[in-house]
Amino acid sequence: GEKVSILQATQMLNQGKTIIVDVRDAAEFAAGHVRDAKNIPLKELPQRVAELEKFKSKAVVVMCQEGGRSSKATTQLKKAGFNEVYSLSGGLTAWQAQGLPTVKI
Repeated sequence: GEKVSILQATQMLNQGKTIIVDVRDAAEFAAGHVRDAKNIPLKELPQRVAELEKFKSKAVVVMCQEGGRSSKATTQLKKAGFNEVYSLSGGLTAWQAQGLPTVKI
């Protein structure tokens, strides 16, 4: 799948036409995630892809901890008919390294 940098992702989010899907497991998500991210663990994505149907017209940025799982998820979402799907380069690790905010549950 296509990758986006942290800068590109934040610009897309600021335009309001993008959703973030965090494919880490629930415990990782609870420990810290990007505000407004939707948590669907990678192993649950095939069963839960319908939850994202209403976002098909938006860009979807998929993230995980470092980029491995998000690449797999972008492939699955493309197969499910999502056109604009991107994997966040470096994942949450890179996001936090840039000093960008995260929230905890």
